[in-house]
Amino acid sequence: MPNKQLIENNKIFQQRQELFKKFGYDINQERKFIIGKSNPITGNILEIGTGKGHFTLELARQGYNFTSIDVSEENQELAKLNMEYFGLAEQVNFRIENAEVLSFSGASFDTIVSVNTIHHVDNPYKVVAEMIRVISSKGKVILSDFNKEGFAIMDKIHQSEGRQHRVSFITLSDLKDYFKRRGFWIKEYKSKNQDVVIANRD
Repeated sequence: MPNKQLIENNKIFQQRQELFKKFGYDINQERKFIIGKSNPITGNILEIGTGKGHFTLELARQGYNFTSIDVSEENQELAKLNMEYFGLAEQVNFRIENAEVLSFSGASFDTIVSVNTIHHVDNPYKVVAEMIRVISSKGKVILSDFNKEGFAIMDKIHQSEGRQHRVSFITLSDLKDYFKRRGFWIKEYKSKNQDVVIANRD
């Protein structure tokens, strides 16, 4: 039986998902869409941007073992609690890392995935350059971010909480072109609120 802290944290997690759904963004549906379009997800897997663990949880639920990094220790602690609540904590190696300067050696991962993170970082090109450095010679990078409709929903949610949603001026389309210039071939998919770019090295 989960302890009081795990129960309370999961309650907040579920409330957040319900809030998003109320505004028209179904977190679980969008995460399943991203994974479905990304399959096969194989080898050594790195998630960049744990956040509070929404995508982390979906990956673990589907049976993957992987490393998940975030610059925010506070957010990652909340994600850890939620993984413990569902009994999935052993599947994830949580690490505090700056995605612009990763500690991993070159070609360490076969699959890299980052969902709704890239618009938050200070220098998306540095993050993508690091992804390219640590991806294997036959690996792939999966980037997903909100599309126009998704960003509009996020703006409404943040406004309802008296906050502003910070968004980088560098878009997913810009990063797609960056991958192309470095010899990757690209697949693109769109859902109701998400854009997905899959950059394959091989």
